[in-house]
Amino acid sequence: MRPRIFYCTLILATYLLVSGCINLGPDYSRPDVKVDIPVSYQYTPTAAKPLEIEDRWWTVFKDPEIDRLVEQALQNNWDIKQAAARVLEARAQFVQVRADRFPSVDVQGSGDRRRFGGPRSASGTTVNTYELAAPAIFEIDLWSRLAKTSQAAWDDILQAETNRHTVAQTIVAETVTLYLQWEASERRLQIAYQSIEAFRRSLQFVDTRYSRGLTSALDVRQARRILAGAEALVPQFQQQLGIIQQQLSILLGQYPETREARSQPEAYYRRLEPVPPGLPSSLLMRRPDIQAAEYRLKALNERVGAAKAARFPTITLTGSYGWTSDELSSLIEPDSVVWNLTGGIVQPVFDAAKLKARQRTAEALYLQGVAGYAKTLLAAFLEVESALLTRKMQLERRKRELKFLEEARATQRVAQNRYIHGLSDYLDVLDAQQTRFQAEDSLVLVDLAIYSNRVGLHRSLGGGWARPETITTKDDGIFFDFAANPQKQE
Repeated sequence: MRPRIFYCTLILATYLLVSGCINLGPDYSRPDVKVDIPVSYQYTPTAAKPLEIEDRWWTVFKDPEIDRLVEQALQNNWDIKQAAARVLEARAQFVQVRADRFPSVDVQGSGDRRRFGGPRSASGTTVNTYELAAPAIFEIDLWSRLAKTSQAAWDDILQAETNRHTVAQTIVAETVTLYLQWEASERRLQIAYQSIEAFRRSLQFVDTRYSRGLTSALDVRQARRILAGAEALVPQFQQQLGIIQQQLSILLGQYPETREARSQPEAYYRRLEPVPPGLPSSLLMRRPDIQAAEYRLKALNERVGAAKAARFPTITLTGSYGWTSDELSSLIEPDSVVWNLTGGIVQPVFDAAKLKARQRTAEALYLQGVAGYAKTLLAAFLEVESALLTRKMQLERRKRELKFLEEARATQRVAQNRYIHGLSDYLDVLDAQQTRFQAEDSLVLVDLAIYSNRVGLHRSLGGGWARPETITTKDDGIFFDFAANPQKQE
């Protein structure tokens, strides 16, 4: 029998056997978390309007600097690169696991020289033996153990890929949030400098009146006290700004550096586009962390089937094709051909319940995966509902902060007029000034909370995220389509 005929027969036999594999299950189905999930979220507007998800969601802030920083973070962040390396690791492990489903073929060669008879016997015989063979071994996956193990490894790839998207989402959200905090810190620092300048003018005014005997030393002390308090806030704001800049540098893959504060415009607040009304709760299934949890659950389900199949007989085919001769020159000749084809079956009889315990372990891990999936799902709904509730309350709070600032400025004007006419102490003027600048600072914090909440809302919904670049490998020449089934890849 020629080598081609031998191996074609082996492959044909194994294919026919594999094509009739028995699936021991269990088949995967998405678990029921036993929670009544509403069609839409509680705190979204109810007006009917089609939902559109913008891939580059951060453009809602209409800031080119944010766009630039996000692109830089997606390219240079080390957490994203680490997550990409985990995807490559999962791919390599899949290739290893999938290889068990194919025949293993080796090449063996040997040379042997023996002498029969005593060392001094003239009648002794010397025998030379040369062998060249290609043995093969193949396990027939009759119970789908290898297929399920391969499928589980494929689900591991999908889990690693969606985890990479989760990391990218986190980095994008942190980048935008830090930049918003950067701008807010500069505004707070700017307000602090403005308050210091106003308190210095007040101190000069009080000093002049004190030198003329028109006011008491207590007014001077009060003016100095409030000025000193305002000046004490500057190092704190500068420290916050520097730490934010350093953290942002790390996200961008750069050395942590600080910069001088920039001047911020007075009219900085931009009203964001409204949240689409009637957000469907099904949108949450776009979140990569939920997808990753389900892929993990699918892998655990496949491993339950693999553990169950391991308790059934293992059928293997072994074969060898080669040549043997007593002369090296005539080794590869038709008359020197030797071949064999053997089938074997192994059925565990007594293993102290090890295989059964291994199956129970896989089943327990699957139950843990179900609980983890349910927790991830409920935590995601909590994030969305909390973000929507916070958005509603923060917008209401901003209206009241604006009213508070308006009253604080009016109070300051009244206090100054009353003091000029001698109707009140200067302490009333200083308190009114201090309250006015505190109101401006509070408004900056509220605006930051509204912007940061919008970032958190996009992140919690899981939709509208630009994905990092696709990972490609050139070493193994294998194409990976993450929407496909591993059976099709073969």
